[in-house]
Amino acid sequence: MTETARLSNTKLSHLPGDVERPEYDRFQTKIGIVHLGIGAFHRAHQAVYTDSVLASGDNNWGILGVSLRSGDTRDALEPQDGLYTVATRSGDGDSFRVIGSISGLMVAPENPTSVLDAMSDAAVRIVSLTVTEKGYCYSPASTALDEAHPDIVHDLANPATPKSAIGFIVEAISRRRAKGADPFTLLSCDNLPANGETLRRVVTRFAALRDSELASYISEKVAFPSTMVDRIVPATTEADREMTAEATGLTDAWPIMTEPFSQWVVEDHFPSGRPAWEKFGVTFVKDVDAFELMKLRLLNGSHSTLAYLGYLAGHETVSDVMKAPGFGALIESMMDEEISPTLPPLPGFDLTAYKSQLRKRFRNPALRHRTWQIAMDGSQKLPQRLLNTIRKCIESELPFDRLALGVAAWMRYVTGIDEKGNEIDVRDPLAAELKKRAANKDNAEELVTALIGMDQIFGRDLPENEAFVQLVKAQLAKLMRFGAAKTATQIV
Repeated sequence: MTETARLSNTKLSHLPGDVERPEYDRFQTKIGIVHLGIGAFHRAHQAVYTDSVLASGDNNWGILGVSLRSGDTRDALEPQDGLYTVATRSGDGDSFRVIGSISGLMVAPENPTSVLDAMSDAAVRIVSLTVTEKGYCYSPASTALDEAHPDIVHDLANPATPKSAIGFIVEAISRRRAKGADPFTLLSCDNLPANGETLRRVVTRFAALRDSELASYISEKVAFPSTMVDRIVPATTEADREMTAEATGLTDAWPIMTEPFSQWVVEDHFPSGRPAWEKFGVTFVKDVDAFELMKLRLLNGSHSTLAYLGYLAGHETVSDVMKAPGFGALIESMMDEEISPTLPPLPGFDLTAYKSQLRKRFRNPALRHRTWQIAMDGSQKLPQRLLNTIRKCIESELPFDRLALGVAAWMRYVTGIDEKGNEIDVRDPLAAELKKRAANKDNAEELVTALIGMDQIFGRDLPENEAFVQLVKAQLAKLMRFGAAKTATQIV
């Protein structure tokens, strides 16, 4: 690849005319949002909407991005003045936009004091999060704070040097309260059911363990609007970096690949103010639950099922899986017969068109979303994406054969050995326990029995439901006997 100049404020004028870029004065932007978990999804989604707000002339909503673990994002973007490229990819071609809404970057473990100082600034009116399910330090089955979590134990003992998002949030609220500053609004943008309520639950419980008066203050004064977020964002590859450099003429250490579709539904409860995101496509509602449940079950549940089955069948990307025999029909039937009947009514919303659009998005050949990436952190995702849907099916006496197949595929995947005997790199906070439980379990009966006893994933109700246990065992037995590819064609 030919050496090119690095993307930066001074190089924006070098971009080709068809590449969108910030036309506003970035030096006049004030930080109004602190975002915890400055990963790819945030940069493809909320940061893009906020960039549009800044471009409209409201300069009060610059984003301070905080990494809670590593300095990789800061190291990539800081030499670029926080700028990065979003490449929107589809079968119709690619478009490129440079985003300027990231006004600063911090790495929490390097200087927690600076992060707390920033969060305590009265100009900050929103603290948003994309820290994934595991970042909430909760039990996925109960969504209650895991009070034995090492980071929670540490943060209770060392409130001035927290490690977890929860510890940073509560300490920052405490400091703002002490100096008379209004509390910020807490905006979860993670794929959790009722994510605002989940965040409220763990934050107030953590605060109560510190100080009952602080917990009461948070309950009374802090807003936790729930949201539904949707955009597919694959991990960036070296080939993506080369493609972006060729298209823009500038080197970008961490461009973002995404799809044309983007959706954000937000409960409109921001006592301290918010950006006018609705001018740029955000839907504000009184109650987001029905939208969030629809997306979590239809998109995320289908995505996880495709990821585990597809990986086991030897497919690298979701679009590859959808092209293979049986998988498209399996997902369509799962959506129509098992998931849709569990959803609350959405008056005026065309659910049939939404499901068709989802399957079209899954087939997008330009968006190389790896099955392995989607399969990460399954122990945290499974309860929300598949198990709660199955609970509703059981309650309503609906079939759940395909959903059970998704659960069985996860069980087969976390053994750490694929269908050809090759090792699987299982990335999961419970990977060690999963591997230990699955070791030497050579048949479906033994493997299901070993894994279904994990209360933090399955709760106590599902292991006691004989219909669920026997169906998962039957589906896993098929996977072990016939393989994922053949099973997918048989179940339709």
